[in-house]
Amino acid sequence: VWLHDLGLTRLQPRPVHPRKDPEAEATFKKTSSAWPKPPSSGPLPSARWKSGSRMRAHVGQKGGHAYNWAPIGCRPLMVRDNRHVSTYIFGAICPERGVGAAMIMPYANTEAMNAHLKEISFEVAPGAHAILVCDGAGWHQRGEMLIVPHNITLLSLPAYSPELNPMENVWAYLRQNKLCALVWNTYEEILDARQSAGRFLIDDPDRIRSIGTRKWACVNK
Repeated sequence: VWLHDLGLTRLQPRPVHPRKDPEAEATFKKTSSAWPKPPSSGPLPSARWKSGSRMRAHVGQKGGHAYNWAPIGCRPLMVRDNRHVSTYIFGAICPERGVGAAMIMPYANTEAMNAHLKEISFEVAPGAHAILVCDGAGWHQRGEMLIVPHNITLLSLPAYSPELNPMENVWAYLRQNKLCALVWNTYEEILDARQSAGRFLIDDPDRIRSIGTRKWACVNK
């Protein structure tokens, strides 16, 4: 109890890549308010996508275990599916509006990313422009194959900096509350579980704001 009184909680440390560049992360945060202004013929509405973020995660393939509380001295058991049937979740959130967009795909490549970008484009508020934070995955690379809608601008994270992507926290939240310690026998069951988890988050806009909001991730209006 006294640990909680000190403001402490039970967390899993994040591994740090040896090639991580703290200065690049600090620069990214300082310049976030100066993100490239999208082309516009008039003023943008106040509700725009801030820190729109990418998520791609496996469901049904050796998912990691979430932490849970247990009596001291014991080691609780938790089921883990070792089969290799999986889907890929592509998702994005808008913390300011408390909304999100997601798709379930059987693969992770540029074609799937194009479909996801189109889905995000539909969810952007009319007349607004989304700044979409992306990591260095191959299907995020700009080129002739990646089709970026007119109302989306991609913003690349510094290398080896997953902690700057709020969607990593979204995935951890869904795994903890909906997708951990489960075994699915069919592909259809995996899809149903993912859809249920998606609705669980989308129906809770306050949770989206809480998880995705960052003080440094804002756009000057």
